[in-house]
Amino acid sequence: MINKDVAIVIPVYNEAKVIKGVIESVMHEYGSVICVNDGSIDSSSEEIRKTKAFLIEHPINMGQGAALQTGIEFALMLKNIKYIVTFDADGQHRIEDVTSMLDVIRSGNVDIVLGSRFLGKSTNMSTLKKGLLKAAVIFTNATSGLTLTDTHNGLRVMTRRTAELLDLKMSDYTHASEIIERISQKNLRFIEIPVTIDYTEYSIAKGQSPLNAINIAFDMLMQRISGR
Repeated sequence: MINKDVAIVIPVYNEAKVIKGVIESVMHEYGSVICVNDGSIDSSSEEIRKTKAFLIEHPINMGQGAALQTGIEFALMLKNIKYIVTFDADGQHRIEDVTSMLDVIRSGNVDIVLGSRFLGKSTNMSTLKKGLLKAAVIFTNATSGLTLTDTHNGLRVMTRRTAELLDLKMSDYTHASEIIERISQKNLRFIEIPVTIDYTEYSIAKGQSPLNAINIAFDMLMQRISGR
């Protein structure tokens, strides 16, 4: 199996319709795929079991941040793993973008590579979604002190050491901003590269409510106030 030093972590919540296909597309090139079923109430677990991916079960829905942390901790137990990829379960990401990001991180010049749809492109993204994501970029850049073009993209590639340093505490979608905070706090070397996000009818229907953007901003402000 090629790319034996890479683990792909996929948080899963009610993705029975697509998760098997997503896993199979990834496993053509990456053998270590870790799916964290985050308390799904559909047949996601059964679909994952039809593949050769590792399956970890959360008995209740704990949130995407918690699922990622669980998956990262499992990946770190695999001694051969040097790089960890976070990858969404809904089919929005392209595996060829992972390959490009790994080429960058293998150079040894960065600790984490972040995908950016605003440097790359998005298919079928609504005007409202684009506006909310742009607002999130402005907010996260202001609070973190970093300058990024896309702060809530689920496609990331990191070194093993970086994964060990993340230690995510925010269990929900706020984890995306928390990762940016960790990059700033730990002085990690980062780079953004262009990626493509494919918004399908399925993924659009599964997308976050606009109210979540307000919740994320509030959570990050409270985190800063509390000094976590």
